[in-house]
Amino acid sequence: MAGKKILLEARDLVKEFALEGGKKGKNVVHAVSGVNLRIYEGETLALVGESGCGKSTLGRTLIKLIEATSGTIEFDGTDITRMKDREFTEIRRQMQIIFQDPYASLNPRMNVRKIISEPLTTHGLARTKDEIESQVKALMDEVGIPREFINRYPHQFSGGQRQRIGIARAIALHPRLIICDEPVSALDVSIQAQVLNLMMDLQDSMGLTYMFITHDLSVVRHISTHIAVMYLGQVVEYAPSHQLFDDPKHPYTKALLSAIPIPDLAYRNKKRELIKGEITSPIDPKPGCRFAARCPHAGEKCTQKDLRLTDIGPEHQVACVMYENE
Repeated sequence: MAGKKILLEARDLVKEFALEGGKKGKNVVHAVSGVNLRIYEGETLALVGESGCGKSTLGRTLIKLIEATSGTIEFDGTDITRMKDREFTEIRRQMQIIFQDPYASLNPRMNVRKIISEPLTTHGLARTKDEIESQVKALMDEVGIPREFINRYPHQFSGGQRQRIGIARAIALHPRLIICDEPVSALDVSIQAQVLNLMMDLQDSMGLTYMFITHDLSVVRHISTHIAVMYLGQVVEYAPSHQLFDDPKHPYTKALLSAIPIPDLAYRNKKRELIKGEITSPIDPKPGCRFAARCPHAGEKCTQKDLRLTDIGPEHQVACVMYENE
């Protein structure tokens, strides 16, 4: 992609979890399987798919909250895959995360001042009480939390306000990349819009790069630059946002788009792409397309080998036998 800087890139990234009592190499949950992904600086990559497909695991693996089983992760051209904690400290400041549940992710025994100041003091960016107070209040202003609430605790806030506190904590170190792990799914629809607008404003003012994880395609239509569709640990389609909505290729992507509610009676008879069949188990899956058991177009070729993303147009890739020779 000419003119765009790659901030983070994953190559053949794998994350597996061994089940208790399983033999080596067997009884393994394949949470992330051979993912290749690029996130461009200053843009928003949306990672979408059903619950349980490995989206959150991928996000946390990319920023080393959990260690990869194999593959490589590069941040700004530096391989961080096996980097030790001491080496990783400086890069850690540049990679942050916003969690899904704005209550569970905040320590109930800490007030707002302590929650927001913790990363500042941990990384030595605020040492005196005056520095801490000044920076915490500035961050509260950024996310729209009144300064007089600085001594309040998480249980004294609404869900939207708690998520704003989580966002303030995430931007405290002025990171370059933020993994947004379904940050609005636990909020009311009206509050979702406010939080999304806040995140877009912060992206513009701070030059942030987002990876936005969600199961709801309608949420990311207007905020994402690119979209990666994930199914059972594998990315099955990747494209610019507008292109994915206008011309989806993978049968799973078409089904996801078909499920988006349209608040217009004119579309009440619109045909839906229904997904039938049993979900393939992520425990020691057989070779081949993992969507094959539910795909209306599946044939013998779909179960013969693992499929990789294939270029089918400018920045558009799909993992499907129907497009292998295009």
